[in-house]
Amino acid sequence: MLRKPQYWESLQAIENHVARDNPSAAIDLWLSIDDQVCQLSDPNFPRRPGRVSGTLELVAHPNYVVILEQTLDTVTVLDVLHTAMKYS
Repeated sequence: MLRKPQYWESLQAIENHVARDNPSAAIDLWLSIDDQVCQLSDPNFPRRPGRVSGTLELVAHPNYVVILEQTLDTVTVLDVLHTAMKYS
């Protein structure tokens, strides 16, 4: 499992945004998203085809999707985005 710097930066930005209104919810959200990312090493953990060719998505929360690439032996976590955001 490899988490790219962009994933960590986006996760931190999400936490900072949520923490403005609810610091404890922000921590819970961070932990929930990253816990699910940890489970991506299990090939049976749910994911769906990504909006960009060659990617997969983990719906980690109704508002947040984790973007990843997967090979036979490696999961690379690229980013985490609000579901309303577009990526390419």
